[in-house]
Amino acid sequence: MKSLYIILIFLLLSACSKDFLEEKPLGQLTSENFFLNEDHALQSVNATYEMLRDFRIHVFAYIALTDIISDDADKGSTPSDGAPVLVADEFTLDPGSLIVDDTWQGYYRGVKRANWVIAKVPGIDMDPTLRDRIVGEAKFLRAYFYFNMVRWWGGLPLVLEPLDREDIRIPRATVDEVYAAIITDLTDAAAVLPLKSQYASSDLGRVTKGAAQGLLAKVYLTRHDYDKTVEMAMAVINSNEYSLEPNYAKIFTIEGENGPGSIFEVQATASLIGGWCQFNQVQSIRPAKGWGFNRPSDDLVRAYEPGDPRREATVLYVGEVVPDGSYIVEDNPEMFNERYNQKAWVPDSERASGQGSSQGGGNIRLLRYSDVILMAAEALNELGRSTDALPLVNQVRDRARGTLPPQILKPIETTNQAELREFIWKERRVELGMEQHRWFDLLRTGRAAEVMQAQGKNFIPGKNELLPIPQSEIDLSGGAVSQNPGY
Repeated sequence: MKSLYIILIFLLLSACSKDFLEEKPLGQLTSENFFLNEDHALQSVNATYEMLRDFRIHVFAYIALTDIISDDADKGSTPSDGAPVLVADEFTLDPGSLIVDDTWQGYYRGVKRANWVIAKVPGIDMDPTLRDRIVGEAKFLRAYFYFNMVRWWGGLPLVLEPLDREDIRIPRATVDEVYAAIITDLTDAAAVLPLKSQYASSDLGRVTKGAAQGLLAKVYLTRHDYDKTVEMAMAVINSNEYSLEPNYAKIFTIEGENGPGSIFEVQATASLIGGWCQFNQVQSIRPAKGWGFNRPSDDLVRAYEPGDPRREATVLYVGEVVPDGSYIVEDNPEMFNERYNQKAWVPDSERASGQGSSQGGGNIRLLRYSDVILMAAEALNELGRSTDALPLVNQVRDRARGTLPPQILKPIETTNQAELREFIWKERRVELGMEQHRWFDLLRTGRAAEVMQAQGKNFIPGKNELLPIPQSEIDLSGGAVSQNPGY
């Protein structure tokens, strides 16, 4: 295929240095007039980063298929609004569901861009260290896209190189084959990516060795390979590249972007056209500030221990003053049992001018240091090393407690494997609440049916662990792609 479409290529860098986040429209390009020099290499990988802010990858459908589908959140907004995401909340998704089709299309678009980088950049005459880094970034991003997809759909058409339009009838690879490709990509990326501290300040926000190792830890934990999970998680911990931000609430502010505990986050800014992301808009206060979707559930609120400050940093209530003190959340009579995801809130100064007052420039936190610490603790406990796991769990709790009295979030003392397992699962829930991890945690630990049925959801074991394959893709493949069970 000679035509290659790169619609809006951005250099996606840090919240501290957004100067490279500027639009470079290149229009229609071909493989004959692109991938010729270092600038082209950088532009191509930045086009892959740009997909992370795409509406189909980390906005409406993503929130529905991670938070709203779980016991952490309900649909939110008004009762009549958001039919495309209500089907996730009610487990009535089908092969024609819009959010399923959009997500599939968006993620494969990201894979397509990564494939072009991986295939073409090695042939460019340029600085070899930079060339290897760019390919490593693309491999990380391709692995990230596939990791989310394999957890949603199971086996997938595994596309690892640019395709001709005639090559679309690709059957599904097995789950094991997809994970093998993910692990290979992340291992390759970890071998060439710089540490966070080795990047120039203007490049802060690009993926790092620690990000590749941290995502590998999560992949191995999902596969129940606990030895490898410990190896990768401890590599991140022992690198001394990351630490726990002392003030938990600060993590989710503009000032907290790319902070000491940030391992991988999507970069966004309101100061440049196209630099914003609708992740904030979809979840923000309705009507003037956003759409009001992704309401923290009653069950999540009950999960926090008395006095746990993480609840106040996660849930924004009617009558509460917003974090910057600029206004009070007013009651919206159209909404039932109104509350919002405070972690997605951004101040008015971070809303895109001319793009609608509610579209925000807040980064999306995808992998945090506390997540890696808790992954290490969980894997150690599963290996029978509960004594080694316990201090890691308490490290996360100690940070959350901060300067509060010692009776708040008392240290966990048990080293009984079964009891500590439950504590770790609960700690992950409250530490990472409303950050789009809960559903995948329920799936990998085999608790989805039990938990969702206890919430009164119409969860069918053997079916609802996976999403339906979009019918449009099955038709396009001429039947080469098969449907998931129950759909």
